[in-house]
Amino acid sequence: MINVMLTGVGGQGTVLAAKVLAQAAQEKGWHVRTAETIGMAQRGGSVVSHVRMGDAGEEVYSPLIAKGSADVVIAFEPAEAARVLPYLSQTGVLVSASTAVQPVTAALAKDPYRGSSVIAGLEKAFAQAPDQLVIVPDGELLERVGNRKALNTVLLACAIKTGRLPLTLDDLRDAIRASVKPAFVDLNLRAIDCAVE
Repeated sequence: MINVMLTGVGGQGTVLAAKVLAQAAQEKGWHVRTAETIGMAQRGGSVVSHVRMGDAGEEVYSPLIAKGSADVVIAFEPAEAARVLPYLSQTGVLVSASTAVQPVTAALAKDPYRGSSVIAGLEKAFAQAPDQLVIVPDGELLERVGNRKALNTVLLACAIKTGRLPLTLDDLRDAIRASVKPAFVDLNLRAIDCAVE
């Protein structure tokens, strides 16, 4: 059983990324269940998607991931990575974008929210297991792709690249062709190439 949690804020493509992962698992013949907890996503609030895949042929009965049992957490934003950290298993991998998304409340606070501070905290938390933390320089990668909307695909490719997901980049490409609108397929395929160069 592989448990993957994806977290971000509304509009970042978290739900579509979960759909693409589920499609990749189904194409391998695995049983898969997904669930989203969306909250105020349309107002920039948190979005969390759960993807549970029976990669060893087992049936998946529940879509929700329990605390301490996520094999991979894919975070679209550093603060969201820190927020869901309790869900990561002791041997799990955290893949996080480096670019911070300023919440509305940060504009009202006297101390600004800095993604770099959160990333420094994550690096300290993983000091004893640095191979379990992957900080993705998403700004630089997405500039090469030419579109920030491909963040979800870049992060999925980086997560597969860790070797912790039993999927290949070709599995990801096939799932994108099957579940992304045709007008955006080429963009997402280019995003995979940029993420793994």
